Amino acid sequence: MHKGDDLAERLLAFTIHIIKLVGELPNTIVGRHIGGQLLRSGTSPGSNYEESRGAESRADFVHKLGIVLKELKETRYWLHVIYHTEILLSHRVESLMKECEELCAIIGKSIFTAKSKKKI
Repeated sequence: MHKGDDLAERLLAFTIHIIKLVGELPNTIVGRHIGGQLLRSGTSPGSNYEESRGAESRADFVHKLGIVLKELKETRYWLHVIYHTEILLSHRVESLMKECEELCAIIGKSIFTAKSKKKI
């Protein structure tokens, strides 16, 4: 297993859970709007992370991880909207909210670490 494979697997699992959650949203104007926003933001961190793993430079790596973090934060927002409006039962989104927080922390730390490494 290569460095980053565990995180890639977590992001893939997160994407799958987001897709399933969006499928449970009601077929209403609100449900479709939130679903579209969540589907876009919640499925992009994994693909952007994979792109970061092939970065051409440290700056490129940091930039791409920044996109991952931005999309995770947007996803966190939409999960909170679902939670607080009770569009779905709270227990259905709580674990995804927790995982999103953990992924934000991991990616944020990775960005910090990558920025703080000295150039050789």
